[in-house]
Amino acid sequence: MLRRTFVKGIIITPFATFATPKPTPIRLSSSPVLEGNVFHLHIDYAPIRFTGKMAIATAVNGQVPAPTLVWNEGETVTIQVTNHLKTFTSIHWHGIILPSTMDGVPGLSFDGIAPGETFTYRFKVQQHGTYWYHSHSEFQEQTGLYGAIIIRAKKKDPFEYDKEYIVLLSDWSDEKPTQIYEKLKKMSSYYNYSQRTVGTFLSEAKEKGLSTAFSDRKMWNEMRMSDRDISDVSGATYTYLMNGKNATTQFKALFQKGEKIRLRFINAAAMTFFDVRIPELIMTVVAADGNHVKPIEIEEFRIGVAETYDVIVEPKKHQAYAIFAQSIDRSGYALGSLTPDLALLASPPAMDPMPILTHTDMGMGELDHGGDMKCDSSMMMSSKMSMKQNKYAQMEAQHYPITQLPMADGVQIDMRATSPQYRLDDPGVGLRNHGRKVLSYSDLQNRYSTRHAKKPDREIILHLTGNMERYIWSINGIKYADATPLIFRYGERIRITFINDTMMNHPMHLHGMWSDVETGDDAHLVRKHTVIVQPGAKISYRVTVDAKGKWAFHCHMLYHMLGMFREVHVV
Repeated sequence: MLRRTFVKGIIITPFATFATPKPTPIRLSSSPVLEGNVFHLHIDYAPIRFTGKMAIATAVNGQVPAPTLVWNEGETVTIQVTNHLKTFTSIHWHGIILPSTMDGVPGLSFDGIAPGETFTYRFKVQQHGTYWYHSHSEFQEQTGLYGAIIIRAKKKDPFEYDKEYIVLLSDWSDEKPTQIYEKLKKMSSYYNYSQRTVGTFLSEAKEKGLSTAFSDRKMWNEMRMSDRDISDVSGATYTYLMNGKNATTQFKALFQKGEKIRLRFINAAAMTFFDVRIPELIMTVVAADGNHVKPIEIEEFRIGVAETYDVIVEPKKHQAYAIFAQSIDRSGYALGSLTPDLALLASPPAMDPMPILTHTDMGMGELDHGGDMKCDSSMMMSSKMSMKQNKYAQMEAQHYPITQLPMADGVQIDMRATSPQYRLDDPGVGLRNHGRKVLSYSDLQNRYSTRHAKKPDREIILHLTGNMERYIWSINGIKYADATPLIFRYGERIRITFINDTMMNHPMHLHGMWSDVETGDDAHLVRKHTVIVQPGAKISYRVTVDAKGKWAFHCHMLYHMLGMFREVHVV
C-alpha cells in the first residue's frame, strides 16, 4: 500500500520506474517525472489541502496532479495500473493514437479496472508532443486523477529553446462532484454569482436608455436565458490550480535572462476554460494539441478543457513575469511566476471585466470588424455574411453527401441558433476588442502541407443541444442514454460539421482519430484532438477513419458529458 507523506497542497509518494536520461529536462514543481518504457501507476485515495481545508483526492502514486509521463516516439510503452479504490477506475490517454482496446473507456474499449486489480496498457507510441491522461470513470477526473504526457520526437523540433516547463491547469473543489452535479440539476445557475440585478438594470438604462434596456431585458427573460451564463461551475466552489499550486502558493519556473523557454500548457480542468497571458511577454505558439503549427506571435490565448498549446517566450528583464490564467467567467484565476529568482514572485494583473453574451453568441447576429455586435430585428431569422465571414464562404459552398441523423425536439432543447456562422477568427466572448492580440483558430496553420489530403466522402452534421433550465445536454436533441452509435466505415474520410445551438462553449473530443480543422486554408489544415465549438456558431473538421473499434465522441465538459456523448463504431 502507499506510503503517504503529507505536504500542503500535494502528496509526495513517487513509485520507482525505469528511467533514461532526459535530453531537455521537463520541469514541473510538484509531481515527479517518470520516463522510460515501463511504468507502474497506483490509484488510491489521498488527503489533500488546496484551500486550507482537508479533502480527499483520487491520486496516482500519491500525487495530485499525477506523475508526468515522458515517452519516446516509436517505442512501445507498458503501463501497469493498479486500483486501490473501492470502486472501478480507468485511465484514458487523451489524444493518443492507439488500439481501441487500450483507450481506457469503460463500457467501450474495456470493462474498467476493478478494485484490487491491475490492468496492463501496452501500445506503440506513434506521435510526439504535449498530451495528458485522466480517468474516464465516474467523476474521478474532477477529484484529481489527471496528469501530463510528454512524447519526445524522433526528429529534432523545428524550433529552438533552452528550457521547458509543463503548465498544467485545473479546477479543484472541496465539494464532492456528485454534490456539484446534483446542485446543477436542481438549479443550473447555482454557482453563477454574477446574475443581473436591479442595480445592473439601472446602470444599463443610464448607458443605453430606458427603452433599450427594458427591451433587452425583456428578450432574455422571454427566452428564459441569461446573458451572464458563461460557466456552469465557477470560482464560487472552484480553486484554480497551476501544476497543483493555488494562486497563493504559486508554481515557479526559473529562467536566466536571454533564455528561450518552452511552456507546454495543458487544460486538465473538469469544467473551466482559461484565458492565458504573460504580461510584458509575447508568446510564440509552436504546437497545438501536440502537433507543430506555423509559429504565430500572440499576447493571449483561450484554452478549452482538454486542449494543449506549446508556446515559446524569451524574458528580457531580471524580473518575475506572471503566468496568468483567468477563468472565462472571471470568477478566479490560476497564477505562476516565470522568474530569475525563487524569492522573486510576480503579482497578478487586474482581471478583465466579466463577459456578457450577445446575439452573436446565440447564433442570431454577426460581428463587425472590431468584434462588436450588429443586430436588427431581421437578424432573428437571417443574417448577411460580414467581410470576415466571406473568408469562409468556400467552406459554406462545399457540398458533400450528407448522412442524415435523427433530430429530436422537446424538453431536450431550449434554444436553436437561427443563423450560426463560421467564426474561426472570433476569439470568443470576453476577448473581443480589448487591445491584445488573441489567438484564434483562423491563426492556426499546420506546419506541414495538407494540400494532397483526401477530400471527404460524406458529411455528418451534429447539433450540440441542451436545456439549461433542466441541465440536460444532448446531441441532435437526443441524450446519450437514448442514442444509437455513429457508424464510420474504415478507410473513408468524413467531414463533421458541428452547429452549437446552446450558449455554452463545447470542447468536442473524438477518441482514436485526428480532427483536421477547416480554417479556410485546405493546404494547411490544423490537426487537433479537441475542438471548441463556440456558442451559436458552427465549425467543420475532417476525419480520416483509420482505426477500427469502438470509440468515444463527446463534449469534454465533465458535467455535459453524460448527455453530450456518442459511441463511434468503426466497421
